[in-house]
Amino acid sequence: MIRIHIDDQTVETKGGGSILTEAGKLHIRIPTLCYHESLSPFGACRLCVVEVKQGRRWDLTTSCNTEIVQGMIVRTDSPEIRRSRKAAAELLYYKYPRTRAIRDIAERLGVRVTQTKEDARECILCGLCVRACQEIVGVNALRFEDRGPDHPGEPPRIGYLGDSCICCGACAFICPTGYIRMEPVGADRRMIWERVFEMGACRVCGKKFAPLAQLEYLSRRSDIPLAQVMTCITCREAGIPASVVDEKDWVSMHQHR
Repeated sequence: MIRIHIDDQTVETKGGGSILTEAGKLHIRIPTLCYHESLSPFGACRLCVVEVKQGRRWDLTTSCNTEIVQGMIVRTDSPEIRRSRKAAAELLYYKYPRTRAIRDIAERLGVRVTQTKEDARECILCGLCVRACQEIVGVNALRFEDRGPDHPGEPPRIGYLGDSCICCGACAFICPTGYIRMEPVGADRRMIWERVFEMGACRVCGKKFAPLAQLEYLSRRSDIPLAQVMTCITCREAGIPASVVDEKDWVSMHQHR
């Protein structure tokens, strides 16, 4: 077991966690915008800084991607920590003053913000969408693009690879600012990243219930025939067997919808 000290509380753990995760177990709230417990840490927002004692000196470090070690002494609140978090929030607010999520967290950290009803929902390059697409969904439809010296004046951005996207909506769900949106287009299509996807029809009731690209991906990943995947939640919960529709009839029905 690894023993560490956080805010004068002793913690014993098996190890492998970060300062942020161990502080969370103690119900110590540390602000962050770019962290999610199911994804690898990124340390982009710099809001989660804490202090770790090194000899006689206290050093600032991001808590999300700093792994705990035996005997570590951590404090999560001090004048220096508050100054650092406020400075990071000020920088974010300076870059994205019209985005509500940024204004809200900046105000909580002591930044004086201008009150407005506007919400531009800008991309803050937190990387949550890229990591969710790569690490959870596994399709790699998103990536960071550093414009570099060949594109002077153009900032980094999130690049979208439409041919890989399955319209699962994971990136829209995890986006902290609402920049990424998945919206219906009529009754039988959805749009994300300005690309429109056809919805697949349930082989039992015929209802359009999920993006066809997503269902095809699930079929490939699970080695389950596509026709068996094409059953909506309502029909599954009702216990209606998919076999009530012959596979050839389902294919014909789907092609004409």
